[in-house]
Amino acid sequence: MTPSPTQTRHVLIASDHAGIELKAAIQTALPEWRWEDLGPINGGRVDYPDFAEKLATRISNGEAHLGILICGSGIGMSIAANKINGVRAAVVENPVSARLSREHNDANVLCLGSRFIAPAYGAEIARVWLETPFSNDDRHRGRLDKIQKLEKKRT
Repeated sequence: MTPSPTQTRHVLIASDHAGIELKAAIQTALPEWRWEDLGPINGGRVDYPDFAEKLATRISNGEAHLGILICGSGIGMSIAANKINGVRAAVVENPVSARLSREHNDANVLCLGSRFIAPAYGAEIARVWLETPFSNDDRHRGRLDKIQKLEKKRT
């Protein structure tokens, strides 16, 4: 089912304590998107798997189509989010990999590392990722079908 234009402009975003500044910078730099911030709201220590699960579950349930997760490296968020069926979370550190993660892999969750990416650059990466559609090329579609079969083997 193809999401409506208003659904595609709706983006979930969450972080751990290390990602709060980058999370705020992305939302401020990209006001044309409708952000739903799933937390946290302050810098107190939290555990990234809790926020990855919250966001990824909503993606998996179809409540949103795109999400952004931020932690110190992006790696922990990606590992946790990818445990949820239907989530294709990609750790990205530049605009080219952001574009390719959407075009080729139909990534539905972007994971960023706040310790490696300056806020303005993170917003640039997020913009490219959000504005890039999946190519729907047969070779990429076939690979996604294989990923879905792998998920079904796990359940």
